[in-house]
Amino acid sequence: MARYQVYGIGNALVDMEYEVEATDLGILGLDKGVMTLVDEAQQLAIMSHLKHHRAQRGSGGSAANSIIALSQFGGKGFYSCKVADDDLGHFYMEDLIRGGVDTNHHTPKEAGHTGRCVVLVTPDSDRTMCTFLGVSGELSANELVEEALCDSDWFYSEGYLVTSAPARAASITAKQIADAAGVKTALSLSDPNMVKFFKAGLLEMIGSGVELLFANEFEAMGMAGSDDLDHAVAYLKTISRTFAITRGPAGALLWDGSRLIEIAPVEVAAIDTVGAGDMFAGAFMFGLTQGWDFTRAGELAAAAAAQLVTKLGPRIAARETQSILKEFQSR
Repeated sequence: MARYQVYGIGNALVDMEYEVEATDLGILGLDKGVMTLVDEAQQLAIMSHLKHHRAQRGSGGSAANSIIALSQFGGKGFYSCKVADDDLGHFYMEDLIRGGVDTNHHTPKEAGHTGRCVVLVTPDSDRTMCTFLGVSGELSANELVEEALCDSDWFYSEGYLVTSAPARAASITAKQIADAAGVKTALSLSDPNMVKFFKAGLLEMIGSGVELLFANEFEAMGMAGSDDLDHAVAYLKTISRTFAITRGPAGALLWDGSRLIEIAPVEVAAIDTVGAGDMFAGAFMFGLTQGWDFTRAGELAAAAAAQLVTKLGPRIAARETQSILKEFQSR
């Protein structure tokens, strides 16, 4: 039995979340509903504009959210990332450990700034993100812990790493190690902008194919170069043996390698969709590591993501995930 169920790699970002109006996005010149990379000066200007708004802080990063979700459900995960030797860096690593996740916290930390992500949530529950990567943009193979990776059931990488050459290379190296060790590989496309501007890099990360791909319907269609979901499904079959396409209030579409499965939506009053895809991925991988089929894993993932969007922030408390799991198992 492997020591870890999922070994993840991704950006280490401290999330600063604000509730705003759509007019704020216009004033700041931001594209609604996507992630935009900014430099530190741009991010500080945005935070200055929002200085009278209350901010909620927490450790984040797409893959980190998924690995923490897995841990909260009862799985065992490892997360490789890069933080600076600053207050936010120490906060981030301590938060991971509190979340039950093992990490490369013994890796030497450099002077500099730990990455931050300003998350702007509009009244329609959509989220717009402005990310300053800080030292996370220099994530490299130095942060990999090969022993832990090879002692895992799954390797999981976030598509956001495509924007940084060393981080993209680290993800590719980790996938090669995983493939050689017989560790199953999974990737999230992460954001429509990653597909729009970095498709070639994502295909490099996918390489000869992955076992499992996560995407929302816009990312899936973007990869396929089509606005037809059926075409997107056909295309994803050429780069991944299985996949999950999340569709927000329309539920999810799963391909288990032999059949297409529709997961019905869980109707809730959404107030914040930040982290919904991350929660879906974490819960889904937890289900797979328990030996569940795609239908059951998908239903748990949909229930968990639905609970998440009823609250602010990219995560919910461990007691809530355990409550979801208990209720789900009692059906």
